[in-house]
Amino acid sequence: MTPRGDVRLNGGERTASLTRMRNGGISFWHRQIGIAPPREPLDASRTADVAIAGGGYTGLWTAYYLKRARPELEIVVLEREFCGFGASGRNGGWVSSAFAGSREKMAQTHGRDRVIALQRQMQAAVDEVLAVARDEQIDADLIKPGMLRVARGMAQLKRLRRQVAEDRAWDLGEDDVRLLDMAETERRIHVAGASGAELNPHCARSHPGKLVTGLARVVEGLGVKLYEDTTVTSIEPGIARTDRGDVRAGTVLACLEGFTSSLPSHRRSVLPLNSAMVVTDPLPDEIWDEIGWHGCELLGDGAHAYMYAQRTADGRIALGGRGVPYRFGSRTDNWGATQPATIEQLVGILHSMFPQTRDVGIDQAWCGVLGVRRDWTPAIGYDPGSGLGGAGGYVGNGVALANLAGRTLRDLVLGEQTELTSLPFVNHHGRNWEPEPLRFLGTQLVYSLYRAADRHEHSHGEARDSPLAHAASLIAGRRH
Repeated sequence: MTPRGDVRLNGGERTASLTRMRNGGISFWHRQIGIAPPREPLDASRTADVAIAGGGYTGLWTAYYLKRARPELEIVVLEREFCGFGASGRNGGWVSSAFAGSREKMAQTHGRDRVIALQRQMQAAVDEVLAVARDEQIDADLIKPGMLRVARGMAQLKRLRRQVAEDRAWDLGEDDVRLLDMAETERRIHVAGASGAELNPHCARSHPGKLVTGLARVVEGLGVKLYEDTTVTSIEPGIARTDRGDVRAGTVLACLEGFTSSLPSHRRSVLPLNSAMVVTDPLPDEIWDEIGWHGCELLGDGAHAYMYAQRTADGRIALGGRGVPYRFGSRTDNWGATQPATIEQLVGILHSMFPQTRDVGIDQAWCGVLGVRRDWTPAIGYDPGSGLGGAGGYVGNGVALANLAGRTLRDLVLGEQTELTSLPFVNHHGRNWEPEPLRFLGTQLVYSLYRAADRHEHSHGEARDSPLAHAASLIAGRRH
């Protein structure tokens, strides 16, 4: 663990609280519960039926469902650090039914009914995570209050109206997603400048550290072998090579999400996009009385460079956003320390939305990476001929999607034709990301344009989307 870091920022009254905060240390979630004693690394080459690279949500859920379906299978999970070290233990705690990718484009190739089936499966995945946690006695502060995406300004409100109308056009139902007016929004939460909100009931809150460590405990209890401090260096048909020996297995799965580019054969298939978070000290009751938020809904906004937040079980606000979006050469951080400018930006968002928190201390800041494919569409795949497969590219929606991916990989590996194996992103193949320095320059430009678009909309008070955001989406490949 890295030592506690002091962050000294300009900004008047912010400086005193920020100089006392922790920076890095993987995440607040891990610090709060403590990192479990390390599991032993692989000590020699061995064989197995299934070898899984990655001890995060995707790898653990896949191992869980495979072992539940076929207890006789020998399954090993290979993790470079410890289970939950990556995004699974650093995220914002949104168990969400959202997924990246264009429904319209999916419908062109797979049909409208299969896209609707995918959305329904994503909604069911939220409930599945809660059900397994309950059945397996994983205490992860899970509740299902839904998600509020607030609009601050006319342009954001217009985008939320458009999103709600689009969801209803996809037969998601009036009771599923609806638009709240200013008064309804105020009754739920007091966000400065909010003019309305989108309410989506298919979203649950979690404590990421508790969820991933609890899942690892359950998987290990089923007889899956978890090797930590073991780096997978390459995957090939029938073999996962590590720095501590080889695992020969008929099925080898890459479940590395933002760390996928660490494999030579996947260097440009998934871009590790950076996201950062801050968490406050516990808020006094009188401040919660001013803010409201008694329903503990997950909170987002309608900005292009959007934020995400939760009210934690112990009365804090944990808030995140993109910060520095990408490191040259697809590099990833080690222990989550983030840049002072990013912390300043996130604290600024917090104080702008909730002015009551200006005198509340910031306890910790951290960052991590999430995986993005070139077409911004997740992929789950398996080739029975080679025995190779995997899943990833969740674009920040991986808590529930990893559960769906784990169940889908189970069916693919076992050779079963199910509703899951026919979902649109199964065996989806997209092109690779551009070589450096193009992907670095492109990513920096895209997020600079998104932030500039937000500033433009705010300063001009316009009801239409900034053309800068349109340009950013074209460059990113997010418009179809």
